[in-house]
Amino acid sequence: MSTPPLLIIKDLKISFGDKPLLQGLELTVSKGDRYCLVGRNGSGKSTLIKILSGAVEPDHIDCYIEPGLKIRYLPQESFVKEDQTILDFVLESGCEPYEALSYLDQLDLDPKRLGKGLSGGENRKSALARMLSGDGDLYLLDEPTNHLDMATIEWLEGELARKTFIVISHDRKFLTNTSNKLLWLDRGLLHTHKKGGYAQFDTFYEAFLQEEERQMEKLDVKLKEELHWLHRGVTARRKRNQGRLRALNQLRDIKRGVLQNQAQKVKLGGGIESDISSKLVANVVGISKSYEGKEIVKHFSTRILRGDRVGLLGANGAGKTTLLRLLMGLEKPDEGKVKLGAKIDLIYFDQMRDSLKPSETLWENLCETGGDQVLIGGHHRHVVAYLKDFMFEDKQAKSLVSTLSGGEKNRLALAKALTQSGNVLVLDEPTNDLDMDTLDLLQDILSDYEGTLLIVSHDRDFLDRMTTSIIAVEGQGYVQEYVGGYDDYLRQRTYPSWFFKKLAPEKKVASPKPNQKPAQNSKRLSYNQQRLYDTLPDIIEGLIKERNTLETLLNDSELYTKDPNKFQRLSEQLEKLKKDIEEKEKNWLELELFLSST
Repeated sequence: MSTPPLLIIKDLKISFGDKPLLQGLELTVSKGDRYCLVGRNGSGKSTLIKILSGAVEPDHIDCYIEPGLKIRYLPQESFVKEDQTILDFVLESGCEPYEALSYLDQLDLDPKRLGKGLSGGENRKSALARMLSGDGDLYLLDEPTNHLDMATIEWLEGELARKTFIVISHDRKFLTNTSNKLLWLDRGLLHTHKKGGYAQFDTFYEAFLQEEERQMEKLDVKLKEELHWLHRGVTARRKRNQGRLRALNQLRDIKRGVLQNQAQKVKLGGGIESDISSKLVANVVGISKSYEGKEIVKHFSTRILRGDRVGLLGANGAGKTTLLRLLMGLEKPDEGKVKLGAKIDLIYFDQMRDSLKPSETLWENLCETGGDQVLIGGHHRHVVAYLKDFMFEDKQAKSLVSTLSGGEKNRLALAKALTQSGNVLVLDEPTNDLDMDTLDLLQDILSDYEGTLLIVSHDRDFLDRMTTSIIAVEGQGYVQEYVGGYDDYLRQRTYPSWFFKKLAPEKKVASPKPNQKPAQNSKRLSYNQQRLYDTLPDIIEGLIKERNTLETLLNDSELYTKDPNKFQRLSEQLEKLKKDIEEKEKNWLELELFLSST
């Protein structure tokens, strides 16, 4: 059973000056299509999304759009004005107030808060609420996970599960979890894979390159070399990654033994073993830290050894940066102690890229004292050759940093950080603004790094590939370490009983004073309205659980092929259920607004 298309694009062309960017692109989008759009930085992904949203006019296009099609667009950057409330910002999308308030509540945003002083994550959440509020047939999302913590990313995955969309993202795990079709933009051409989403990308990518190389066998050697450089040798890279995965698993086994031994030493009251202390980076025993009555860390212990790769994760504002400073001795705990190993040289890679000087060239940024050499691992390298390791062309060495894209600045900042002498490298959100090829390059470089890595990141796939252990900052002072990557953390994650009591404290109801009369409201709910107001939350919660069950069943990619009638029946049930939830949420919010106006 075929689904009629919502959108058909043919012969889309656009150029910048005399340089063609997109050449004769074709694209068909039908209901239920969940496309991921991937490609190198600068390949035209954002431009294509802007054209589809109507924000940019192409040079030429043949286009069919279903009458009445509602397109919702999330740009890469969107900010609430300083003197504007978050609610007013969301309502600009034309949605109903109850819809806006519902999403703002789910995203834990204060509707009355002004744009001035909002963090990057709060602005991104506001933009998501604006895009999702109201009806939409096709959603266009440009880097939706930027500045979001993991809990919000996972929430967004659930929201997108039954929508039709095209999404650009560097977050591999997000793309794998949400997409069912693939668009690859390469050298001005759009390649479509409709038999699977991002999970199929490596296989699709390698098969495409092998076919292209076969077709180029008769071309001269120079062109083949350029093609190989462009794609960084996918097959060779995959073989290297398999070897690095084995090495990473070995390191995780070592880390598991260290943590088990540490737990035993704590029980027995023993000290640090002599063979461990010789390669110690930090020994952390029972540290606690609070700010203004808020517990950041409570009774946390760990041991970091030379060569460990430790990932730190947690919600925005949970205290990851504070914990990092405690681990590195940059801040003192309220309780407990931190003992650092001898000769710790720290390299800090800041997500703000403050180390770069925009008015200087790439060459000058790397060779700050002059000359044409950089010192890497005790060996001198020519600056141009070193830049090529980070996928810069020879001619870019003399270009100003201010002319670089966000991803290119990220690459350069990393290249500069690694020219520093140090044995502990701290990476604060290193994957921001990086395309897939650059992420692979980053993994290659960090896998060969012989020092200790501390990685603060919301990129779950990157943490899976790079870390020997995860330190999770869960909030309310609860911090726990787990061996392995992000998926291992999910499997092992546990909480003490007191943690849930702190997260959901009982509401205190003030006792009335003797002879005190209840306050008289100018407006009151009727008996039936009050009963509805009290029971709707539980009803809605039950319906949401039922919705989640149906969505899980429908996410089975084989269901439609095996039993199309069941797929159609469940789809109809889901649509009816979603409308029922929406109606009941609207009823509850109307009652809430009525009470809040009294």
